[in-house]
Amino acid sequence: MEAILSGLELLLQPLPLLMLFSGVIGGIVVGALPGLTATMGVAILVPFSFGMEPVPGLLMLLGLYAGAIYGGSVAAILINTPGTPSAAATILDGTPMFNRGEAGRAIGMATFASVFGGIGSAIFLVTLAPLLSRFALAFSAPEYFALAVLGITIIGSISSGSLAKGLLSGCIGLIIATIGMDPIQGYTRYTFGTVNLMGGVPFIPALIGLFAVSEAITQFERLIEPIKEEVNLKKLIPSFSDIKRVMRTMLKSTVIGTFVGALPGAGGDIASFVCYNEAQRSSKHPETFGTGEIEGVAAAETGNNASTGGALIPTLSLGVPGDSVTAIIIGALMVQGLRPGPLLFRDHLDIVNALFIGFIAANVFFGIFGLMMAGFLSKLIMISKRSLIPIIMVLAIVGSFAMQNNVFDIFLMLLLGIFGYLVRKINVPLGPIVLALILGPMVEENFRKSLVMSYGDYSVFFVRPISAVLLLLALISVVTTIVRERKGKHLPGTE
Repeated sequence: MEAILSGLELLLQPLPLLMLFSGVIGGIVVGALPGLTATMGVAILVPFSFGMEPVPGLLMLLGLYAGAIYGGSVAAILINTPGTPSAAATILDGTPMFNRGEAGRAIGMATFASVFGGIGSAIFLVTLAPLLSRFALAFSAPEYFALAVLGITIIGSISSGSLAKGLLSGCIGLIIATIGMDPIQGYTRYTFGTVNLMGGVPFIPALIGLFAVSEAITQFERLIEPIKEEVNLKKLIPSFSDIKRVMRTMLKSTVIGTFVGALPGAGGDIASFVCYNEAQRSSKHPETFGTGEIEGVAAAETGNNASTGGALIPTLSLGVPGDSVTAIIIGALMVQGLRPGPLLFRDHLDIVNALFIGFIAANVFFGIFGLMMAGFLSKLIMISKRSLIPIIMVLAIVGSFAMQNNVFDIFLMLLLGIFGYLVRKINVPLGPIVLALILGPMVEENFRKSLVMSYGDYSVFFVRPISAVLLLLALISVVTTIVRERKGKHLPGTE
């Protein structure tokens, strides 16, 4: 109790609170702008934290982290472009809700679910950090391979009603994911002689191209359509019936998102898709997902925000980063003279408690500020398409270039944008491509590492309990997807 009160005393000072406020508001803006990721925002702010005391500097970074993951949902709902990679699953139901005039309801639920998931994961962070960290350390190559395979089975759930088109899209993504350096033997593959592809296809330019640029081209075709004069922000505060409807989903997504976030290297993008898939799998009406189902928005946003607290569990307890953002936060901690791990809790418990309480406060703050800023952010949609399309393209170009300061990424982004537009024209979903880009390298690298570990014995995936359970869940996911699609084909009016 003494350490908690000491942590509160450190937090409730003008400078720490100001830094936390600034980080949250800046994070919402960064997350809402396509191409500006939480990783980029935190990386830019880290040098500014070095001249501060540990608590204000670290709270600024944590506030930006939490705010940016939430802010990505705003762009996903309003302009069909995920502001951050972790918001890619939010598009699946958020954009259809916007198209039928329920933007306010979608943003309100995304905000509520984000706060719920973030605070829920913070509770796990405070109470179960040592236990979950030890469990995450039990993961080796076979377990990571099985987790990635389970993730790939989600393709069937985000295929817009056509499993065949979803598998085609997923295969395209897996092929793109093989470009670059071989993860085991180190030779280059499909780089076409350019060093710019030796590290693989950069994910952020690919994401921006597939979603933002393809959307801009699609909107360019529709310039003759009437301009929407306003965005419907009615029902911005979620109704009791909506909250009751999604409460079970949010509880499950909080647990799943926290767990996935605690696995080093997983991140919010995987967590959101896994939670979305589980929500659809367990729903009484899975066919409504992808058509504007509020439960889908709640699942995706609860999951990706829960992953933030989950990622901090191994980061603070063991010094093992949960994702790319927490890897940067580890660097910020060490510059401040704080080494993450068990000694951090023993020697600096007051600072740890200040960070815990500040992280909970950050999730509350972005919920309040998110609703307050919703009207301002929605003004983007009120701009005419003749003005909006150039803005989207400028943000896409800046976001693609800013990651590596590489002009090649701009041309790659434009090429994938044209490709995404053509794929949309034949009604092939883009979601599976993105999912395969995320999970493809994880599948290949850990599959081959597992075989090296076992000297080529494939039983290594089945004799390890965690790996076997994850592969069994993947098989169940595939079977239920096939059964669901066959049932759908036999429903009246679907043949």
